[in-house]
Amino acid sequence: MRIILFSGKGGVGKTTVSAATGYRLSKLGYKTIVVSLDPAHSLGDSFDIPEEEKIKAKGLPIKINDNLYIQEIDVQEEIDRYWGDVYRFLELLFNTTGLSEIVSEELAILPGMEEVTSLLYVNKYYREKEFDVLILDLPPTGESLRFVSMPTVLKWYMKKIFKVERTVMKIARPVAQRLTDVPLPDDEYFKALENFYEKLKGVDEILIDPEITSVRLVANPEKMVLKESQRAMLYFNLFGVNVDAVVVNKVLPPVLSECESMSKWVITQKKYLEEMEALFYPIPIFKVPLMEDEVVGEERLSILADLIYGDRDPSTVFFKEKPYEFIEEGDGYIVKLRSPFLSKEGLSVIKSDGEIVVRWKNFKSHIMLPRKLRDYEPVGAKLEDGFLKIRLEK
Repeated sequence: MRIILFSGKGGVGKTTVSAATGYRLSKLGYKTIVVSLDPAHSLGDSFDIPEEEKIKAKGLPIKINDNLYIQEIDVQEEIDRYWGDVYRFLELLFNTTGLSEIVSEELAILPGMEEVTSLLYVNKYYREKEFDVLILDLPPTGESLRFVSMPTVLKWYMKKIFKVERTVMKIARPVAQRLTDVPLPDDEYFKALENFYEKLKGVDEILIDPEITSVRLVANPEKMVLKESQRAMLYFNLFGVNVDAVVVNKVLPPVLSECESMSKWVITQKKYLEEMEALFYPIPIFKVPLMEDEVVGEERLSILADLIYGDRDPSTVFFKEKPYEFIEEGDGYIVKLRSPFLSKEGLSVIKSDGEIVVRWKNFKSHIMLPRKLRDYEPVGAKLEDGFLKIRLEK
């Protein structure tokens, strides 16, 4: 099974690109499901599905054609399906603090529940092998990063905290219940968490396997979008998730440079498109021109898919090697940058505003440093086996 995650800043067109990719795959004969984790839930709108049909589905898959299904995750329905005892305990806890029943019900939907239940579907669809391709339309970048980091957090909690907490509660509950009216989690609560975690086992390995899972960043040629996409690529790399392509959406055609009101936009976009070539090298960049009209319905999605992929198969892993990685070595770190064509002549490495900037002739690459390494400085660099290795020390 192939899993493709689409991530990017809100409003760049992730949902539309996800829908177009799913539609193209279905026409190529792949049985495909597109799952939206974005709370805006506009996936159904991309296919022009009536609102009443979306409501009737209750977060379950909707058939588009013989090979294509779409699914918009409904957190309330997922809570009823999977979170049962955990949700009921939290609702009861908030209710006893004096909050109204309605407020308690809303507060019991904790941040991260949507992302975790989405991971359940990743595991479910991967194990059942019902589909050839799973496409995930991720929420805006911050929540996307929480999605990919969640398996690590849950694994740590279950290994380090869960068993201790369960044992302490088992011993303390009889005494505590005589001293306070505040509800304490019973064993059903812990069983629900344990069962939930069992359903998630193995999903972390699926996400970091580049043969199975790829992230595709969707961006627009704008400064803020560019910066956020750069950060996203860094963090996906740190979590070990392969970024195999960047889709630059809504690119203005050069002919608009002749229009006085649009010429500055065309010049600005050209500048950022050139920056993207440097920032994301060697990851392939698919430039998608701005469509003449909104992309709604299968015909328009098919046109968009042609503009993105041409005659390429969207299920292809377009890039498999990490563009760069951080390796701890002694009392410092090595930044390992894939750069098979570099030579020493004209090469410079500097640190600027929390980034390592590598320049060579007309090539420039920016590597954003994670927070832990912001105080480190480059003290040396060498070319070795097609990689530039930069030594960082405090």
